[in-house]
Amino acid sequence: MERITGHYLIETPYNLEDAAAVLAGEQSSGTFVSVPGETEELKERFAARIENIEELDEVKNPSIPGDINNSKYKRARVSISWSVENFQDNIPTLISTLQGNLYELRQFTGLKFDDFDLPHWYMGKFRGPAFGADGTKQLAGVKSDRPMIGTIIKPSVGMSPEDTAALVKELIEAGIDFIKDDELMSSTANSPFKKRVELVMKEINDFQQKTGKKVMYAFNISGDLDTLKNNYETIVKNDGTCAMISINSVGWAGVKAIADMGKLSIHAHRNGWGMINRHPMLGINFPAYSKLWRLAGVDQLHVNGIRNKFWESDESVIRSIKSCSDRFLDHKELLPVVSSGQWGGQAFDTWKFTNTTDLLYMAGGGIMAHPSGPAGGVRALTQAWEGAVSGKSLEETEKAHKEFAESVQKFGKK
Repeated sequence: MERITGHYLIETPYNLEDAAAVLAGEQSSGTFVSVPGETEELKERFAARIENIEELDEVKNPSIPGDINNSKYKRARVSISWSVENFQDNIPTLISTLQGNLYELRQFTGLKFDDFDLPHWYMGKFRGPAFGADGTKQLAGVKSDRPMIGTIIKPSVGMSPEDTAALVKELIEAGIDFIKDDELMSSTANSPFKKRVELVMKEINDFQQKTGKKVMYAFNISGDLDTLKNNYETIVKNDGTCAMISINSVGWAGVKAIADMGKLSIHAHRNGWGMINRHPMLGINFPAYSKLWRLAGVDQLHVNGIRNKFWESDESVIRSIKSCSDRFLDHKELLPVVSSGQWGGQAFDTWKFTNTTDLLYMAGGGIMAHPSGPAGGVRALTQAWEGAVSGKSLEETEKAHKEFAESVQKFGKK
């Protein structure tokens, strides 16, 4: 049978081969002791298999608590494989295996799930993104030669539907491509979801009637399954094009149930990402994470940004952006959502290191706090990307465009 392979970064005070064998046994047919029925035939068919061990360095101190004190903790890259027969097409069970109890094994003082490979058997089993990067940009009327330019409604919580709609009108008249609810905003006492959708989409649909441009708004539909479905249908009834889901809160099965409805581009917000990724030797890395959500069918996925306001390194962000376009089964590419303290100044390095405009480039303060207002902020981001893609430097672009020059003065000195 074809096999699924998981790739891990491990740290252990034990012999590497012994530690890897514990991981393989615990995550397939084995336990801490031999049990009746665990025949050689059963193990041959269902047991996990160590495929590769690449020894790395040693450290003196454990990254996380383990079961013994030692003067040396060995690190390695390890690949473990499982037969497709163990899971068939049950992805929650696959997730439980690839990143389940293995984090609790006392043999490890560090374990990071880095990536995984699925065999040909999975081709056609999951549709993946309905729109992906290209389809989402087409829905927003954005050509392939530039990123989508987006922003977030601020303040995050507390604005009335009328106030939100008024801000949306200002933003769409400024030339924005994409606007989204903050992840903290769903349906509040002073902003019921249904009313907010109706008023916001009236502004968007009226603007489309006048100009032909349909701005994409990502309404946060997160909730239990009934709430997800009802909110989704409210967007569809009002001619919206996008729904946002806090994927770590809703879970894989809930996200897939909504993505399978197939009428809206799914904006996947990864709030809580730091909890599962921030420690360098614990959790999951983006290549594995993004594949799991592609299987669920999301179209857009947050990746942070260059010189972001959070903790994540530029190297990690660049790897994340690139992994969204990695070939994976027959699935469409994801649209990376670049955000977190972005303004036009980071466009030049983002282009330099990724060489792609298949991005949703979002700026909150970088647009809202622009000296010439939101319209100036949108123009400045567009000018920055035009300059970057055409090979101009930040300094050359600053000299050529008033709005971008104002951005440099406002944000570039911080």
